[in-house]
Amino acid sequence: MSPPRVRFAPSPTGYLHIGGARTALFNWLWARRHGGTFVLRIEDTDRDRSTQEAVDAILDGLRWLGLDWDEGPGVGGAHGPYRQTERLEIYRAHADRLLQEGKAYACYCTREELDGLRKAAEAEKRQFRYPGTCRHLPHDPSRRHVVRFKVPETGATVFEDLVKGAISTPHATLQDEVILRADGVPLYNFGAVVDDVTMEINLVARGDDHVNNTARQVLLYEALGYPVPAFAHLPMILGADKARLSKRHGATSVTAYRDLGYLPQAVVNYLARLGWSHGDQELFTIAELVQAFDWRQVGATAGIFNPEKMIWVNHQWLRRLSDDELARGALPHLRAAGLPAEDDAKLRALLQQLRERARTFAEIVAQARCFYAPVELDPKAREKFLGPAARPLLQAVRDGLAAMEAPDLAGLERLFHAVAGARELALGKVAQPVRVALTGGTASPGIYEVVLILGRAESLARLDAAIALT
Repeated sequence: MSPPRVRFAPSPTGYLHIGGARTALFNWLWARRHGGTFVLRIEDTDRDRSTQEAVDAILDGLRWLGLDWDEGPGVGGAHGPYRQTERLEIYRAHADRLLQEGKAYACYCTREELDGLRKAAEAEKRQFRYPGTCRHLPHDPSRRHVVRFKVPETGATVFEDLVKGAISTPHATLQDEVILRADGVPLYNFGAVVDDVTMEINLVARGDDHVNNTARQVLLYEALGYPVPAFAHLPMILGADKARLSKRHGATSVTAYRDLGYLPQAVVNYLARLGWSHGDQELFTIAELVQAFDWRQVGATAGIFNPEKMIWVNHQWLRRLSDDELARGALPHLRAAGLPAEDDAKLRALLQQLRERARTFAEIVAQARCFYAPVELDPKAREKFLGPAARPLLQAVRDGLAAMEAPDLAGLERLFHAVAGARELALGKVAQPVRVALTGGTASPGIYEVVLILGRAESLARLDAAIALT
């Protein structure tokens, strides 16, 4: 069996969608498992909707996920990928060959004529199918024309899908569709086939919204005399309401998850498990995914996107990071939020406290803000915990802290217990007003750790400010 040559061929009309990223991932895993080739191709023939910004977003998303490609006009991910608009002569040459061999024909029908035929079909409540008006006319290159492919009038095209099994399409349901516009730009089915045969793709894995195109493409492969590749059509990704995944279900862009503070290895892990299974295992490294991935374990039913499961996977990966990796990952997000964080002892101590509490870097930023910015008191917390009764408690803790030359966990624990014991209070009755004074809210790491991370001087300043409010 030849090493796989697979491709990912997005249209640059928007960001890299979660569904597209999963398609790219499955192709990449298959190529890497079997020492094959992963080709990236940008299908940019829709010039009205294709943008360089979208191309950049797709490449950015793939690079962030770690899905490097092997071919392109340059070398690998640094210079690729292929772009259809740079290959128009190749499509024209293949269309000319089909014309010369009588497998395609020039169609001179005008837009107005075709619109009239469609309206007539609509009035008769039947599906429009091009009637082959120009099928037997002699070719006149001087007349403006499109090129149509001759679909067999009888029989059916059958192919075996690696995910969905055998699929049969009667030729009577197809029409002689346009493969090349008058301006020389290919239509999707023809462009994809010519690209796949010239790039020697032997497995086409893509979303199952392309199943209806496959019979047409198989006929084109056969007409051109090229081997038909294997096909694997991946079920759609749906929201919890079983509707097609959209923004109302959460972020749908790969780079949006990057900006929300997810880890690329967590996103890859979650996407791999969204429609593919390997026993009961939930967490996979990239190396484990490469070793385990197989099309036989890809489900034939739609995957349900679960934001809570995705954030759980991210939390597991966040907890696995080394101290250095955690700091390197958190710093850009902290700085992007305008917080003056540095990779120092303060940050390392804070991250040790937040590692178990925060599930994404965005949550780390939210929980770290009070350690780098002025306190913003939560109104409800202030009303509940910083009333007149809190003043003597805050003052006692403040005075005890001021008397410490070098606060440590043991000393702080003795101080808080002493303040609570002298007033016959539970420890929480002292800790919570101090927590609100130091962080602005009622949830934070342990109160002793908060004091140590802020430092003696900053803690005293915040306690003084809170006392002034009581």
